[in-house]
Amino acid sequence: MSSTLTAKAPPPAAPPAARRRRTRLLALPEARWALAALALFLVALPLHLLGAPWWLWGPLYAAVYVTGGWEPGWAGLMALREKTLDVDLLMVVAALGAAAIGQVLDGALLIVIFATSGALEAVATARTADSVRGLLDLAPSTATRLLPDGGEETVAAGALAVGDTILVRPGERIGADGRVLDGASDVDQATITGEPLPVTKKLGDEVFAGTVNGTGALRVRVERDPADSVIARIVRMVEEASETKAPTQLFIEKVEQRYSLGMVVATLAVFAIPLAFGATLQSALLRAMTFMIVASPCAVVLSTMPPLLSAIANAGRHGVLAKSAVVMERLAQVDAVALDKTGTLTEGTPRVTDVRPLAEGGLDERELLALAASAEHPSEHPLARAVVEAAHERGLVIAAAEDFASAPGRGVRAMVDGHLTDVGSPARLLPADDGHAHAVARELENAGRTAVVVLRDGAAVGVLGVADRLRPDAAATVAALTHLTGSTPVLLTGDNERAARHLAAEVGITDVRAGLLPQDKVAAVRAWEREGRHVLVVGDGVNDAPALAAAHCGVAMGKAGSDLALETADAIVVRDELATIPAVVTLSRTARRLVIQNLVIAGTFIAVLVTWDLAGTLPLPLGVAGHEGSTVIVGLNGLRLLRESAWTGVNSPLAPRLRGPARWARGARRSRAPRGRAR
Repeated sequence: MSSTLTAKAPPPAAPPAARRRRTRLLALPEARWALAALALFLVALPLHLLGAPWWLWGPLYAAVYVTGGWEPGWAGLMALREKTLDVDLLMVVAALGAAAIGQVLDGALLIVIFATSGALEAVATARTADSVRGLLDLAPSTATRLLPDGGEETVAAGALAVGDTILVRPGERIGADGRVLDGASDVDQATITGEPLPVTKKLGDEVFAGTVNGTGALRVRVERDPADSVIARIVRMVEEASETKAPTQLFIEKVEQRYSLGMVVATLAVFAIPLAFGATLQSALLRAMTFMIVASPCAVVLSTMPPLLSAIANAGRHGVLAKSAVVMERLAQVDAVALDKTGTLTEGTPRVTDVRPLAEGGLDERELLALAASAEHPSEHPLARAVVEAAHERGLVIAAAEDFASAPGRGVRAMVDGHLTDVGSPARLLPADDGHAHAVARELENAGRTAVVVLRDGAAVGVLGVADRLRPDAAATVAALTHLTGSTPVLLTGDNERAARHLAAEVGITDVRAGLLPQDKVAAVRAWEREGRHVLVVGDGVNDAPALAAAHCGVAMGKAGSDLALETADAIVVRDELATIPAVVTLSRTARRLVIQNLVIAGTFIAVLVTWDLAGTLPLPLGVAGHEGSTVIVGLNGLRLLRESAWTGVNSPLAPRLRGPARWARGARRSRAPRGRAR
């Protein structure tokens, strides 16, 4: 190995302080206006209800109309210039119409609802943009470029060119996509592939910008322009997917153009026709005003929002945060599911699952684990931490290690209680003639474990199995999602094929796509979308973010999820409880049924009142009472989803499937724990 790599490397310069990229809530004008409208409404409401003089609450309501309504009203007028009539303008007109006949409270409430909805959408858009920009921080800003004369220079990572050679010291992030020319190290590339353990990189292996180098030093030849690195492509994929995703529209908004135009034309006709046939101006205006009130879409709007907002609130109480009413509506349409492996179906942390002493070694399970933990204790490798944690959990005494040394891809060596102890890769440490140890290692690897061999004074004394532990409710969740969508979920993972298929078999998944990069996951999702499927993607890492953005609906695991995944996803499982995913899908379908019920109720009221007004003479107070009554009915119907039973009792045939298998999985884990065989 060259002297450049073997010489003690100077400590890397401290990275610059992370730039704050998160947009503040009040930096958005939509949020400021909505907050002002809500505050004014909350001040005016008790004054109005308690019978205070009108001059106290009247100006406050007027301020609500101005602060909350000017922006959607202006946007509606701009759309009108483009010969488009949208529901925002219609809502402002309806609110003003309600105020004109004395229903000031109803109009103000409508304004607040619309202003708040617009602010939430603006916040979600800004936060997604923040996370995409923040992803660029994963790639280092500088790199060490090696010069032809043997010297080195620090350059901006963006200035690297294909063919340059860079030096990556221990603990540094790799500055560009390339291939290893010299050296060996364990590289943590979970941000790109999602693999739970660092991957050994040696001569000829490919490395990615933004991944973290381990304890070795690497010489890397740059093979891609920094603007075309995997990290840069992830940024572009998230942005493109967000832009090309179907417009976020609630059900009622899909018919807003026809309804809005029809209502305006009909109101003018109701006013003009009687006037043309000799009716008085006052009677014609009163009939037209009554028509506008009874035909206004207030009840229709409330048909959609209360069920969806109630479902959002109920889901939030149970650890699922849906970012908008549109998300809750999209969840109801899901008919295909794609799941990530590491950190989603599994806990994302390697743990010791098997302790296999070899008879010729003369150690029992506890002695073997204590010996391995003593040697691994000084190491920072994830496998070492798993071994040490397992020893702590069993209350074992960890002896002091002397003369500790670590070799990338091989393992560690140390003196423990006077014995030379090696812990690491069976392929690197075991002699070819040790058939028994090789057989045990192969058995563990075939079962989806990472085998770790332990040698004492050069002789194998045991083998440990390490794996990323399956979540207790993974199998039950897969079964429930299969029941809901009619098809088994698909596993999309960057992990290796053998580990992926072994885990898929445990949870009941048959379609496995392994070894995928982020663009491969996006391609799979888009292929399903082209077939007319509504795909739900569940993931947690940076490598899942493009697929989360491209999917019909994306759900991120909250505890260990990357910032990009959390911001890109449409919903977040806060406590990482997989069983809440089918539960929230079921809840959203219940909300959709209530929306349809409400639309039927609201449509019936509108049809009856409009017919009465056109065919006879509908008194204005009766028209207002009918309109407000329909609004109250659909509102209360939607609020039913706030009840606890709306979550625990949804889709009763599904509830036992969620609870029963989960209990079975936990019981199985407990029964196997004494033998050290956690699933």
